[in-house]
Amino acid sequence: MTFTFQVPTALEYFESLVRSDDHFPLLEAAASLAQDEYPELDVQQVLGDVDQLLARLKRRLPADAAPLARLRALNQFFFNDLNFGGNVNDYYDPDNSYLNAVLRTRRGIPISLAVLWMELAQGLGLQARGIGFPGHFMLKVTLPKGQVVIDPFTGKSLSREELGERLEPYKRSNGLVGDFDVPLGLYLQPASSREIISRMLRNLKEVHRAQEDWQRAIAVQDRLIALLPSAWGEYRDRGIAHAEQGNTTLAVRDLEVYLTNAEDALDIDAIAERVAALRRTANG
Repeated sequence: MTFTFQVPTALEYFESLVRSDDHFPLLEAAASLAQDEYPELDVQQVLGDVDQLLARLKRRLPADAAPLARLRALNQFFFNDLNFGGNVNDYYDPDNSYLNAVLRTRRGIPISLAVLWMELAQGLGLQARGIGFPGHFMLKVTLPKGQVVIDPFTGKSLSREELGERLEPYKRSNGLVGDFDVPLGLYLQPASSREIISRMLRNLKEVHRAQEDWQRAIAVQDRLIALLPSAWGEYRDRGIAHAEQGNTTLAVRDLEVYLTNAEDALDIDAIAERVAALRRTANG
């Protein structure tokens, strides 16, 4: 009897990781995003590299170190000794979202740095979570005497006043002032692993769309739809990318899914016109 074993594609592997919210492997799912750009990437090697960093860090601490001492040791190790930080020179480089590249260069964007930092923090037994703060991903650590909010781009702890200042432009642009203002705590809710991966993918999506790199944009959209199968706007955006790439049949299919499910969307008429134009083009 002959057995055949088919290696899953990068997308199939990703789908298997994000299928359920139970035991969602955040670090592995985040590391796997780079496989579209680095097809030969060994994701398990990336996980092993992070495990090695954690082992180095643990050797610095006594087993009974207090939470605050663990947090200080982590920040010293991550931001000072290893020199992880924000890529201020090339913020929109896609490599800033790929954990294998961030581990190599020690440079990233807030959310990719946060994913690595959180893995180390949780390995030390700290209660650390990511925060989907508007415009800039943050970290939150719960200590016996309160919470600490950290900017993963710089490693700096932020006061309530500093967080409030950072929120002001967002609040003004969205009309969340005066009677419509909401407490700061609502902006500091922890992000789920699925929300973190979707934010990482949407960062990549915007980079590729800005560069009109439709092939890479489609690969990211494939992952977003696997992650969020009911996010109908992602079908629309993938359909538009397919249309730009000249994949008319695939474009029409995605845009029709959007039209069927997003009935109250403001752009329904415009998308319907786009579908009609694509059909005319296909029929020549």
